[in-house]
Amino acid sequence: MSDSQGTLYDEAGLNQEKIDWLKAQKAKSKPLAEYVDVYGGEWFAKQKPWQFKGDIAIPSATQNEVNEEDAKLMVENGITYVVEGANMPLTAEAIDYIRLHRVHYAPGKAANAGGVAVSALEMSQNSVRQYKSFEQIDLRLKNIMRNIHDCAADASEQYGQTDNGYINYMAGANIVGFKRVADALVAYGILN
Repeated sequence: MSDSQGTLYDEAGLNQEKIDWLKAQKAKSKPLAEYVDVYGGEWFAKQKPWQFKGDIAIPSATQNEVNEEDAKLMVENGITYVVEGANMPLTAEAIDYIRLHRVHYAPGKAANAGGVAVSALEMSQNSVRQYKSFEQIDLRLKNIMRNIHDCAADASEQYGQTDNGYINYMAGANIVGFKRVADALVAYGILN
């Protein structure tokens, strides 16, 4: 896990207690580096987290935070999934590199859609003054995200963007987004 000051590495992994501590720390705008004093691990000042072995990388800070060199480190360290948790944290060169090396890539427009979906669910329930439980909202969100995945995967397959089981989620998400806009333009009579 990282923040603007550096990277925290805990070889023992994270459990719910550690995650709750990290969330509380970030909510108070306190540095992640203090984790080492409480739980151990190592702090790497002014370093990005891509130097470590892993399965999944979720860059979630700012646009263009992951460049091609970072992508190379991810591939070298065994990352098999990159999921954008922010708006465009990978540069175009980083995206090209990880896709070239068949790392599964979930673009922010799809993977990061959960925040927008929850906002829409909140606005909807506020407007009709019918409030749902956390469990009901969570179930709706899971269904929305599953639908986003399935639509992107299906479009990737339908339009020849899937290669031997490698799903081009970026192409699939772009195709689905384009088709929805085009369908709306047709429905409003702007296009024939």
